[in-house]
Order: sequence, then structure tokens, then C-alpha cells
Amino acid sequence: MTYAVPLNKSAETGVKTIRDIKEQEVYFGDIPLMTENGTFIINGTERVIVSQLHRSPGAFFHSEDKALFVAQIIPYRGSWVEFEYDAKNLLYVRIDRKAKVPGNAQEKEVGEIEVFFPDRDELGTVLSTTLKKDPIRTHEEALIEIYRRLRPGDPPTPDSSRSLFENMFFNAQKYDFSRVGRLKLNTKLGFDTPLDEKVLSPQDFYEVIKYLLKLRRNPTNVDDIDHLGNRRVRSVGELLENQFRIGLVRMERAIKEKMSVYQEMATAMPHDLINAKPVMAAIREFFGSSQLSQFMDQTNPLSEITHKRRLSALGPGGLSRERAGFEVRDVHPTHYGRICPIETPEGPNIGLISSLSCYARINEFGFIESPYRRVETGRAIDYSFYLSAWEEDRYIIAQANAKIDDRGNLVNPRINCRQAGNFVLAPRENVDFIDVSPKQLVSVAASLVPFLENDDANRALMGSNMQRQAVPLLRARAPYVGTGMEHIAARDSGAVVVARRPGTVDYVDSQRIVVRVEGADADIYNLTKFRRSNQNTCINQKPIVPVGARVNKGQVLGDGPCTELGELALGRNVLGAFMPWRGYNFEDAILVSERLVKDDYYTSIHIEEFDIESRDTKLGPEEITRDIPNVSEGFLNDLDESGIIRIGTSVKPGDILVGKVTPKGETQLTPEEKLLRAIFGEKAGDVRDASLVCPPGIEGIIVGVKIFSRKRGDELPPGVIKLVKVFVAMKRKLSVGDKMAGRHGNKGVIARVLPEEDMPRLPDGTPVEIVLNPLGVPSRMNVGQILETHLGWAAQALGLHFASPVFDGANEQEIKHWLEEAGLPRSGKTTLYDGMTGEPFEQRVTVGYIYMLKLSHLVDDKLHARSIGPYSLITQQPLGGKAQFGGQRFGEMEVWALEAYGAAHILQELLTAKSDDVTGRAKIYEAIVKGDASFTPGLPESFNVLIRELQALCLDVDLIKTRRPVGIPAPAEEAEAEPVLEGAPPETV
Repeated sequence: MTYAVPLNKSAETGVKTIRDIKEQEVYFGDIPLMTENGTFIINGTERVIVSQLHRSPGAFFHSEDKALFVAQIIPYRGSWVEFEYDAKNLLYVRIDRKAKVPGNAQEKEVGEIEVFFPDRDELGTVLSTTLKKDPIRTHEEALIEIYRRLRPGDPPTPDSSRSLFENMFFNAQKYDFSRVGRLKLNTKLGFDTPLDEKVLSPQDFYEVIKYLLKLRRNPTNVDDIDHLGNRRVRSVGELLENQFRIGLVRMERAIKEKMSVYQEMATAMPHDLINAKPVMAAIREFFGSSQLSQFMDQTNPLSEITHKRRLSALGPGGLSRERAGFEVRDVHPTHYGRICPIETPEGPNIGLISSLSCYARINEFGFIESPYRRVETGRAIDYSFYLSAWEEDRYIIAQANAKIDDRGNLVNPRINCRQAGNFVLAPRENVDFIDVSPKQLVSVAASLVPFLENDDANRALMGSNMQRQAVPLLRARAPYVGTGMEHIAARDSGAVVVARRPGTVDYVDSQRIVVRVEGADADIYNLTKFRRSNQNTCINQKPIVPVGARVNKGQVLGDGPCTELGELALGRNVLGAFMPWRGYNFEDAILVSERLVKDDYYTSIHIEEFDIESRDTKLGPEEITRDIPNVSEGFLNDLDESGIIRIGTSVKPGDILVGKVTPKGETQLTPEEKLLRAIFGEKAGDVRDASLVCPPGIEGIIVGVKIFSRKRGDELPPGVIKLVKVFVAMKRKLSVGDKMAGRHGNKGVIARVLPEEDMPRLPDGTPVEIVLNPLGVPSRMNVGQILETHLGWAAQALGLHFASPVFDGANEQEIKHWLEEAGLPRSGKTTLYDGMTGEPFEQRVTVGYIYMLKLSHLVDDKLHARSIGPYSLITQQPLGGKAQFGGQRFGEMEVWALEAYGAAHILQELLTAKSDDVTGRAKIYEAIVKGDASFTPGLPESFNVLIRELQALCLDVDLIKTRRPVGIPAPAEEAEAEPVLEGAPPETV
């Protein structure tokens, strides 16, 4: 199912007179509708359209390797034009890059200039030098030369040449400079042309060339293509508009074709001519398979909100990973307050996918703007102006941490400021603006990391990215040390229930909240209960307001996943110690107390969906039933009368979830036989078991069953009679192999779960809950985790929660003050005692409460073992990967290792019977059943594949039988070898 609305448009057909005009409403297809949360539901799955960051239309001037300077006129849609001149004072023109002709290109280029302006005096020496080399003298010659260069195969005529050229730049259907392009050109060249002028004029070309030639005298005016004034954001509406245009162009072509062959044009109605399929196909393709239409990341509320705020330089009309160089990926001074310099992926997409900063917004032209407070004569005024990147370059802007008195005056006479990407020390009277907040340069995820200013950027990047992978816990808790952004992030993510209007809570239960509004009406909020997310995590909401409470508009009424009392809660506060412990936390491994497992600190619920469909096959319809051949009654106990498992049943691998039988047989049934079968029923021997069984690694409770049937009118794919979906909920406790991380990029894998009594303990006997390796801090330079641990200890002792905002957080002195206030050691260190021996450790150890997350890299999803399973049809080798229930590849290097040890028998076994020796596999299984220990290797199937491939190359290879065992013969024996009998059956080589 797709959440969409039908688009109907009024269309007219007219032949010659007004009386012949026929008007009719025509269906143009379904347009997917955005939900309240900013997502789209396409084919039953929630998707996000990521905004694209692309090069803005306009005129750009820069220097290249061979040419001295280049001017590019880039439209929104249409042909690119480039003017360039080189060290020899020759001016060139290129159209569409692909139409560039190296070497003697002057004729074409200057010919083009002649078309625009025959009066050449104003262009100075460059043009005169070019003209001396130029054989073309008239407009017509110039047009014909351009035509020749652009259409090398076609014979040119004056009319076709003129038409090609005019269509290329002066026809609004073929060329769209766009409002943005016109705005950029006006700003660059000082024009005041109306923004709705979307095609070029000869004057535009003239001014661009003039500006290009002036660059020689003042080369500082070249453009930086990575400047955010030259890059803009295309969001959903614009991307969809482009797809719609493509669909309409195809539709127009189809309508014209239909009109040319339609017999009765006088009586034709619009719906006879218009076919909406091209438009629908373009829209469906965009939402279904575009690089920018992505399956929404619903691991937790933060990953959801971050996905919607993401900017991608990839996609249609953008860059590709292979072509993108270092410059376009790098952080640019104009990113300040617009694009987060921290949050970006670590792999090949680094710098190409980024995130909007906290306070950034996108203006009507698609440029990213950042807010600033106005400063007048050294005094900050309390309202914000939004500036785009090129507007900002003109001003002197102070940082948010500049000292300001109660009346808003800047205290220091000289202030650290930014101006056009440089840092300057400016007198306070010269300051034009001041940042609104220290956190305005980072994204939502980075703004949730306390003490971010004390972390190395690489680790801060990992910390921001890993918060998005935190699984929602059964009992999530807000951090003792936060940044103050937790409440805002939770509210804006859409995970929590927020009051739409003020009123009084009238009724509360686990399913819904009723708020009585002023007057007679009431707002009903239905809560989401145990719904599966896109990433198989559990979405569950619970009320947090009592009956009778007064609520305001925007107040949180119910918690969602990963929230506590309306605050984002991705993990748990645990008592941690930074110390080595018997080698168990070597190389970032983590040692945890059994208490975290017993008390369900990190227990999470995961919901898996399994589906099975019954189809109408050539041999008859498949049937979902409890009557399955050759299955004992014990396996069917938990199925209902229709063969579907009951809700609440506990299942383990191998259990039947839905019973299904498929007809078998070589012959296709005649209609008469089908009728007889329908009347008298089918014999048990005619069907085989095709039931849905619980796959390996899945153990949980059935929490939901959905049945879709064609009889009930449900929309199903062709050939499908019935579709059954079964939902299994699993409780995943913390176990060895699970990945955990803090918010500072401090990640690790659990190496051991230790009994509570064996954990190191504080002087008062409290055992610590987690032991981290201190060697993970100095080289990684993420000291923020240590400061968080100290402040967290004080927070827990005082019963407080601290907010330490990014770049404006607690300093060392404040942390020491709070530790003293809580009666804890000022150093944040204490003597720990070994839980096993009771002896104190030699050194004092850093102890405190650190906020740790459990990430969605769970060992239960990765653990995999196979004894027998599916094999590849061609090579007869076991398949690969957990999803295919495959085996482990024993590759080339592993073979070398066994060869080095001379382990011939193990090697032979691995390369034959355990892999693709089909007969050997059967024999070895038979031997195990009979208790026989013998093993005779056969011929691997891959050898047969090699023979077939050689035969495909017309090399006839036969296997010949020898009289004695195959071995490497001695030279003397070779001479005396007996002749081989012809026609002997192939056996071994």
C-alpha cells in the first residue's frame, strides 16, 4: 500500500473554433503524500527522500591548468557554455563540454561570439588576437561552423544552424536558467534583470566575457566552487518536480503520436489522447529506486531525525563517489553554522553525505542560511537575522562566547571574529553580527555529545554516528550528564506523543490518552504499541501524564522508544572504572558485571517479520492448512484450525509458523481433473510440505499475525491467493560479543560478563558495573569521556542531572567543585579493591558514571553455524553467508597454511567431501550413520565445471582410466608404461 492522493487535471481538446473545444477532467496518476513526520509510505514501507546538495546554476569564473581563466554559464536545465582564454591571448568557447574540439577550436568559438556581437572593439587585445586567427567573417558562417561542431554527421543549412543555436540558449522549453541562476548572475555582474527571465540574452554573454577578461587584472575575483554560496539544496518538492517534468515530456510525445494517427480528431475527448502511465512510471521510479529515496533508518528517534536532515552530494545530477575529489569532501569555512563539520560517514561517502547544523534553514532559492544576532555600535540586539554564505562574507561576525554584559554590550575592546573565512581581531565597534549559540555549527547528533570540545574530531565523528545505532532499551534512562538538547531532539523526532492543544487529561490507559480541550471537544491520542520498525527494533509508546493534569500545547504526554519523561535516552548510566583487569579488556574489549544482565539494564526487544504466500500454480492452488503430510501431531499443537500459529506461542528454530502444502506431480491437470479434485478432495500423496518454519537464531514469542486474502478484497500481487505475516518478538539480553559504545567514539565488544562479587569494588563495597581500558583514552584523544565520568559521579551522588552544552560546557574547576560538593575525591579517583582477593589495587583508579549505549551489532544476529545446508547448483559448493545458511570459505591462503603444516588428509577432506565431492558427501554421511570411520575421497564437482568450461572453448578434454593408481611416475617407468585401452570409462586423473 502507498499513502498517496490521486491527481486529476482539467484538459481541453480543440480543433479549429472555440465551439469545438471539449473540456474534461483527466486522471494523471497518484502522487505520494508526505506524512506528518516528513516521510513517505511506499509499498508499505516508510521511506525518506534525502535532500541533494548540488552546484547552483549561474556564472562561475575560475582558473584551470591549461587555460588562464574559464567562465562557465551553468543553467538549471540545458546546455553549458564555457569561455576560456590561454597564455597566447586566444579566446575559446565550448558548448556542453562534449562538443569541445581540441586544437583548432578557435573558428567555432569566435564564430559564436560573432553571432552575439559584431562590434568587437570593447573586448580589447584578447579578442583582436583571436580574430586575427579566425577565418570566419559572417554570422551565417559562424552559425554553420557551430552546427558542424555540434552535429558532425549532419549537413548544415543556414536555417537549421540558426534554429539549433536559438533553441539551445533562447528557447524556454529547452533552456532554463532558473530564478536561482538569474539571481547569481545579477549578484555577480551587478545586473537588475528580473528573476523570471529564464533564458540568456546576447548581453549576458557579452558581460560574462567582459568580466572574464577583467580577471586578468584582478585574479582574486575567481569563484570557489565549494563555497556554499555556489552550492544549493534540492529538496523533495524540487526533485519530484523534475521527475514529473520527465514524465510529462514522455506523455507529450505519446499524445502527439496518437494525434497523428487518430482517425476522428473532431470527436476526440482528452481521455482518448492522454495516457497517464509515463507520468506514473516516472514518479514510481523516483520513489521506488532513486538513490535519494531511502529506506528510513528507524533504529531509534535520533537516527530518524538525522536521516531527514541529511544532505547528499550523490544522486542524479550530482557527484559520484569515484569522481569526487578531496576538495569537495573537505570542510569549508562557509560550512560554519550550515553544515556540520563532525557528522559524516567514515567510508567512501565521507564528506559527500553530511548533516544540517542545528539552527540552519534553507531559503526560497535553496541556499542554506544560518542565524546571527545584529550588533550595532558594540551592542548585541536580541533578534536574529538569517544570512546565506555569500551575504555573510561581507560582514565581521563575532563568536557566541564573546563576553557580553547585562545590557548586551560587548565587554572586550577587541573581539575574535570571522570575516570572509578568515579569523580577525576586530574593534568591537566594527562588529556587525554575533553567533546566536556556540552549538550552531554542529548537527543534532553532535550536539548531544557533552564535552565535545574535549574530543578529537575523528572520535567525535564516531560518537555522533554511533548514537544513531543505539537500540531502544527495555528500561532506557536519560543521561546524568547531557547537553540540554535531549528534550528538543526527542520532541522533534516524532517518537513522543505531544499535546496538540492545551487542556486537561480526562482519561489515560496503555492504549490511549484523552485530553479535554476548552469547550466541549476532546483530543484523543492513540499510542503505538509494540510495532516493528524498519530495522526490527520495537516502537512502543507509554503515557507519562496522570488523569486530571493540566497540559499545554507542545507538552509531552507519552514516551516513545529511547525516551524517558520526554528526554532522549539512548542508553544507561553505569558505574565505570578505567583500569586493566586480567587482560579481559585488552584492545578496547569491555568487562561488564552480571548485574547489568540480571536487572535488564541493556535488554532490548526486537521484532522479526516472516511472511508466506499461497499461490495459484500450474499444478493447482497452494493451500494454507493444518493438514500437513508426514508431520507428527506434536509439531502442530500450536497451530490453529487454519494452520497459522497462535499469538502468544513461544517458538524456537525449526517450529512450524504457518502450515502450507503445494501440489506436486509432473502432469498438468485438465479442467475436468481440477473439478473432480475440488469435489472429492485431494489425496495426501499429491501434495508436499512447503510450510514456513522458524529460521535458525530466532527464539521468541508470537506477538502478531496478519492475514491478507484476495477473497476479502485485499490488494495482492498477481497469482497470490493469500498472504500471511507472522511477527516474532525476541528479548535480547546483554551477552559476550555485543558491541557497546559511549558518546565519544569509545566503542568496544563485551569480552566477559563477570559475577557481581568478582567485580572490583569501591571502598564502601559497591561493585563497579563496567570496566574500560584506560589505554583507549590517550592515543584516541577523546578526553570528554573522562570529564563525563567525573561529572556523572557527582551527579549521581547529588541526585542531579547536569546539562553541559557543546562548546559551552563545564570546565575542570566546575567539575572539581561539584565533586567536592558531593563529598567525593577532588581528583575523581579512588582506591578499588579486587573482588576476587579483597586486596586493594596498587594505583588509584578513575571511577564514575558513564553513559553507555548498546549498538545494533548484536552477536545473536552474527553468530552462525552449519552442518548440512544448501549447495550451489553449478559448483555444488556450499553457499556463503548467514542469510543463505551457508558455510565458511576455506580459501587459497587457508590452504597454504595447511600445506605449510603438511596436513594432507585434513586438506583433502576439506577440498572434497566437505565441499563439492557429491558422492563423497553422501558416503561420509552414510559412514557416520553406520558407525564406520573409513573415508574415500572422490572427484570434486569443480573439476567437472573446469572440464565443461574447456569444452565450451572447443577443447575436447576426456578423462582416461589408467591401469594403476595415479601418481607421479619415475622416468624409467614412463618408458615402459602399457598402452591405454580405448573407450575405457573415465574414472580419475
